[in-house]
Amino acid sequence: MPHTILLAEPRGFCAGVVRAINVLDEVLAREPGPVYAFHEIVHNRYVVDDFRARGAIFIEDIAEVPAGARIVFSAHGVSPAVVAEARARGLRVIDATCPLVTKVHLETRKAARDGFDVLLVGHAGHDEVEGTRGEAPDRARVVDTPSDVQALASGDRPIFVVTQTTLSVDDTADTIDAIRARYPDAEVRNDICYATTNRQAAVKVIAERADLVIVVGSRNSSNSVRLREVAAMTGTPAYRVDGIEEIDPAWYEGVETVGLTAGASVPDSLLEPIIADLRARGVTRVEPVIVAEETVEFRMPDELRVETP
Repeated sequence: MPHTILLAEPRGFCAGVVRAINVLDEVLAREPGPVYAFHEIVHNRYVVDDFRARGAIFIEDIAEVPAGARIVFSAHGVSPAVVAEARARGLRVIDATCPLVTKVHLETRKAARDGFDVLLVGHAGHDEVEGTRGEAPDRARVVDTPSDVQALASGDRPIFVVTQTTLSVDDTADTIDAIRARYPDAEVRNDICYATTNRQAAVKVIAERADLVIVVGSRNSSNSVRLREVAAMTGTPAYRVDGIEEIDPAWYEGVETVGLTAGASVPDSLLEPIIADLRARGVTRVEPVIVAEETVEFRMPDELRVETP
């Protein structure tokens, strides 16, 4: 049975997730409600369920929100069309979009205004991708793989490239290489965020030393899914779970060292029962594996900031 846990650092909450959670937490504490959120505030089932229990109402259509109500936009961002619809309904908006996602929106908007066609490297249908594409719906095309690039129809306009912030670093490099091969003059912005990059670097390190890797994160969390894929690419068995209840104890058979990490929207409280269970099974050593130190913080939206006298 396992005797060692390799605990990836960094893991769990990134600065954008912390900001978004703090925003919704603050709004719920200040206002009697109802408080609505467009899309899940972050992609983690436990976090969302906790906010639901406190009265937050998560919706997928602005038309579901009563005129004049309070609404919080999620960390993944929204399209200008959603913003316009919210304003038309007189909704009181607080935007919890991660500033690094906002940066990609601004790049996309400017590129389209400057006459470029935009290639958005990302997963079609993901909340972040849909919001970014909405900045230039007539100019932006989503590509995920090198084969998607090859399938693109030809055009006369120059090419500008942006990326979803939570992609696989290695897979994205392959897709960007394909874009550069087809469009040698393309202007490329690789927007994969620091938190995604750091967590993937950390999971690679622990996967190379572990007999098994467990990634805690929800199935709709892009960065959590990518962490499992990155770990598995080393040849080490790797599983993604929402929490301890999804772990099959049979996974531990013949395993001496377990690697443990979590996606950027996962609280450490979801790892604690897993660690406690492994200790009960015989683990005597928990080794932090530090790949990077993260000190990034994002300020709260102006509507929620309280200035110190």
